Amino acid sequence: MARHDVTRRGFLQSTAYSLCAAGLLSQARAASGSGSVPTRALGGTGVQVSILGLGGHHAGRGRDDAKSVRLIRKGIDLGVTFLDNAWEYHNGRAEDVMGKALRDGYRDKAFLMTKHHGRDKKTAMQHLEDSLRRLGTDVIDLWQFHEIVYDKDPEMIFAPGGGIEAAELAKKQGKVRFIGFTGHRSPMLHLKMLAYGYPWDAVQMPMNIFDPHYKSFQQHVLPILVRRKIGVIAMKTMASSHVLKAKVATPAEALNYIWSQPVSTIVSGMESEELLEANVATARAFDPMSPDAQAKLLERTKEAALTGKFEPYKTAPNYDGPIGRKLHGVE
Repeated sequence: MARHDVTRRGFLQSTAYSLCAAGLLSQARAASGSGSVPTRALGGTGVQVSILGLGGHHAGRGRDDAKSVRLIRKGIDLGVTFLDNAWEYHNGRAEDVMGKALRDGYRDKAFLMTKHHGRDKKTAMQHLEDSLRRLGTDVIDLWQFHEIVYDKDPEMIFAPGGGIEAAELAKKQGKVRFIGFTGHRSPMLHLKMLAYGYPWDAVQMPMNIFDPHYKSFQQHVLPILVRRKIGVIAMKTMASSHVLKAKVATPAEALNYIWSQPVSTIVSGMESEELLEANVATARAFDPMSPDAQAKLLERTKEAALTGKFEPYKTAPNYDGPIGRKLHGVE
């Protein structure tokens, strides 16, 4: 398998990075007056996705299925067409609820992403069949390896009989359109996954106003993704609520900063219609931050961010999911 050069010279190709970023942002600016949520290209897939995505964990957290279904459908009706989920969320309930929401024609209006923990081919295919059944669909738009947070994850996935073989088989069978991976721990693990040279369609990673100062995905991984035309899915844009706790920026500033980067979409945990409506309003009103405004915002966040205190998922294992912890023998 061909390998991509991941030297510093390779991923700091600033000219290509800037051109692609400018293109993405101009798309959003052109769409912002349409009254709907703006869309952007998902890397080189040829697909447009809403710049605001609905997080499946939060949407499926409540005990009232009808309320969760109503929330998901309202999001789609408002233009939030990128849907996030995972095989493990709430022991499968999150996918079950989303499957109910996607009935009555809603599946055709949404771009559906879900994630799995299959590090070997057999487990990955089992997770895929579970997800297809729960979500009530014949095809998942984007299927991602979930939580690449352990050192052995990349080599397990790319070993003979590893999960990457399931990804290729699923695409060949027409059950999956695109392939990606996620992780919140270390940008170096993302670089390790990228170094295998696989033609990833999307990568999901933390991006927020603290990240540029500490173990930064934006600094180390984002330029490679842009250069290789891999869709960028930003998560933890509020640093798991620590942006609010630090009191260094407003939610709108935090979101607008990330939308001002070359990301395809932001996955937001929204478990109430009020928060959904507020985030949709922010997305519709988005106007890219100037480089000067971005620099001033990062200077304001620098002191709080330097130690990683407000991004504990990069260091504390209690932020890792139970499936991965069990797989790797972490108590």
